[in-house]
Amino acid sequence: MLLQCRIALSVIAVYTLIAACAACPALSAAPSAPANPAAKTLAERKDLFDKVSAITGIPWYNLAAIDQYERTMNLAKKRPIRDGALIAIYYPEAEWVGYLNPDHEDQNVRSIAFFGGRGKDGSGDGLANRNNDMDALYTMADYILSFGTNRDDFSIGLWEYYQNSRSVERIQQFSAIYAAFDSLDLSRHAFPLPLNAEYAYRSTWGASRGWGGFRIHEGTDLFANHGVPVRSTCYGIIEEMGWNPYGGWRIGIRDLNGTYHYFAHLSGFSKQVKTGDVLKPGQVIGWVGSSGYGKPGTQGKFPPHLHYGMYRDSGLAEWSFDPYPHLRRWEREEERAPIKSLKDK
Repeated sequence: MLLQCRIALSVIAVYTLIAACAACPALSAAPSAPANPAAKTLAERKDLFDKVSAITGIPWYNLAAIDQYERTMNLAKKRPIRDGALIAIYYPEAEWVGYLNPDHEDQNVRSIAFFGGRGKDGSGDGLANRNNDMDALYTMADYILSFGTNRDDFSIGLWEYYQNSRSVERIQQFSAIYAAFDSLDLSRHAFPLPLNAEYAYRSTWGASRGWGGFRIHEGTDLFANHGVPVRSTCYGIIEEMGWNPYGGWRIGIRDLNGTYHYFAHLSGFSKQVKTGDVLKPGQVIGWVGSSGYGKPGTQGKFPPHLHYGMYRDSGLAEWSFDPYPHLRRWEREEERAPIKSLKDK
């Protein structure tokens, strides 16, 4: 009888505690979602880069550049992307565990090493799990570190891994951008012309062109007065700068998505920029003109305007796509948040 009373009292106590928790918002309420999930993700990713950097001595921006390049290739090659993954570095199963390993889901560090697989344990749990962000990042860092720690060693490691000079160039470009701004939050864009200037544009991508042989128009023409400032549309690095028979005085900027931004028919370049410089959105790179369609210095064969093009990189080749929707979106975004409010990071 005494035991039954004790059980009854215990049950009453449990229900009383549950009721008390339900009445207390601080205890019963589920954790609120972060105000900015994207910022939280970037912070967590940066924390991983910092941790592996501390372990290996590889600068965080080099690790971030490799991860970002892999991110662009995942999209270009339509490779599977793990839900919730912070790190985008992709390893096929057979490459991770070893091509002769009969167990394609092997996570044993010793057997993976025996079969010549790449997988390493970066998290310290004794397993090499290719779906673990820390393991994936550390595995790549450990491979790069095997070639040395200076800039040339980094380039050699990238070449040995990717066997593609374009991959090495992209990762070096991304690294320079991350290092310049010391941040992963570099997704802001700007309209290529000041919004207070007089300009007009419409979708002209794919229209036929005659000068220099039959070809299509690989961009959008933004008509404006001669001398209107032309601005970088992105965080990026100047890849090309100079004369092109078709585009006249032109600048090509590579962004962190691997996209090539092409600015043509300029009247001249800003003296503040040169090939290899890292730029931020809204930074002046030149001025609207009418150069092109001839030898260096040819001007005036058409009304002054900016030809703006965008090109995707597949890792082996590039192709143009219509920039008009992007221009419209960046124009609206800048109307809501003027570019002058962007801080020099």
